[in-house]
Amino acid sequence: MIRSVTDWRSAVTGTWRGVRGGPAVTYGLIAACCLLFLFSPVSGLNPAHGTGDALLAAQGSYFRRWGVVPAELMSGEPRALLTPLTALFVHGSWLHLLGNMLFLYVFGAMAEERMGRFAYALFYLGTGYLALAGYAAAHAHSEQTLVGASGAISGVLGAFLYLFPRSRVTSLFPFLFFLPLRFPAWIVLIFWFTLQWMAARAAGAGPGVAYLAHVVGFAIGFLYAWVRYRGGDRVKAPAAATEGESQP
Repeated sequence: MIRSVTDWRSAVTGTWRGVRGGPAVTYGLIAACCLLFLFSPVSGLNPAHGTGDALLAAQGSYFRRWGVVPAELMSGEPRALLTPLTALFVHGSWLHLLGNMLFLYVFGAMAEERMGRFAYALFYLGTGYLALAGYAAAHAHSEQTLVGASGAISGVLGAFLYLFPRSRVTSLFPFLFFLPLRFPAWIVLIFWFTLQWMAARAAGAGPGVAYLAHVVGFAIGFLYAWVRYRGGDRVKAPAAATEGESQP
């Protein structure tokens, strides 16, 4: 069987084949997450939420209302069943938001071009839902709130690894003195996944990063791309580099 080889370099240089205006879904997701964060009590910029203890109380209520509480989700409460979707647009700090949006910006555009807008949007939401639900199932009695888009973005990374394994990305590796170096995507993403896997094995259900959601999202994204696109077009030669920095 002969597989066709598609040149996806136009996806990076701005010539979006058949998609006017570029990766609209990726940009829309970034805009939605940023705007919701700015108006939320977490940003500290909205005076309506007060200051001091009032602000802390508003933040706690905000996370509890829109985030995933594993014990509530696993109990089957109707309201809780929607929280794995709403939690994808809630972030716990400026650093949390900016880190996630950077990864989505770097890897989301090419994935969206490859899948198409509608399929990509469903993939993003579905993978994010399953990643958060997977974490909740593993910590079914936890009362800690889970928020953030990283489960869905991890799914995008997994799909990117299958679809564009030799595309080059700029990365910062701590053991290389944080020098900005360019590597094939498969090196960067496998290294990143290994770190998440190791961290997930050591982490519990307490406060902190939900590494298990990253692992679940990445695995689902890779498997989806493998099932959906095997036998189809994949990049066989190094594509033009994605712009931006990824921090494994």
